[in-house]
Amino acid sequence: MDTPIRYGEQCFHLYLEHILFILFHFQQKSVENAILVHSILTFIISKMLKSLTFTLLFTVLLNTLTIAQISTPAPSPSAKTVQTVGLTELEVHYSRPSKKGRTIFGDDALVPYGKIWRTGANAATKISFDDAVTFDGKTLEAGAYAILTKPDASEWAIHFYTYESGNWGSYTEKTPVAIVMAKSSKVSESIESFCIGFDHIGMDAAHLVFAWDNTKVAVPFQVEVKKKVMANIENVMAGPSANDYFRAASFIHESGGDLKKALEYVQKATKSENARFFHVRREALILADMGKKKEAVATAKRSLELSKAAKNEDYVRLNEKSIKEWSK
Repeated sequence: MDTPIRYGEQCFHLYLEHILFILFHFQQKSVENAILVHSILTFIISKMLKSLTFTLLFTVLLNTLTIAQISTPAPSPSAKTVQTVGLTELEVHYSRPSKKGRTIFGDDALVPYGKIWRTGANAATKISFDDAVTFDGKTLEAGAYAILTKPDASEWAIHFYTYESGNWGSYTEKTPVAIVMAKSSKVSESIESFCIGFDHIGMDAAHLVFAWDNTKVAVPFQVEVKKKVMANIENVMAGPSANDYFRAASFIHESGGDLKKALEYVQKATKSENARFFHVRREALILADMGKKKEAVATAKRSLELSKAAKNEDYVRLNEKSIKEWSK
């Protein structure tokens, strides 16, 4: 469908074609033709101006109607819950319908027993986590998942699907990546608005909780903590690596810092028999800047041999040039 502006452009081109046609076929300069051409052109131009004026007014009206939209509160507002369990961050996006005097769960209730439920309202409920999470022995890798549920009187089936879109109905014909069963319990105080949250948060476990009206469902899950923390402890307790010392020495050297400190750090990286050629090259440069040319040449020769072994021609040339320069 053409927009008002496009329609105005089409009218303008059409009128222009009429004008050119008239001028072409009335080339005689008689008074009668001149009067006729003047009358026709006056009529066409007046129509063209009216059309353009209408187009502009319509466009302004359309823009006004587009801008002047009314915002009203959503009946089931969206919500987001973020929780860190151990070292894993979990995030849930969902909508919160309210009870409003209705019977929520039951055979003939708003959410019938034994039927798939979107678990909220509006778009599909989405849960995401930045590390693997295990529900009832079923491990879900880091990522985003849509949640649909099948409530029943004594237990719920929680269906997890790889998240693709907010269209919850699109998941009903798909196979869940995991189905987890969880017991349903009754609470004494009615919960007016549907809620998803986390409870019983421990060092490496927690409960994903669904609650509405007088029904509560807690789904236990676990996250990996011990292996990650122990790996981190071992890494830190082992002290800085050769690359850490090299980067520290390079920064101090290039920023004009204490050369003695830079040499101390880089030699911690190069003392190994398996030192890298570029680590040793940095040591030679620091020694040269300290005025220790003899030591710098010896170190550059070591870097040269390591560079040849690594088949790095750039460092071979750099070291050969430096050895020649520092040997003068």
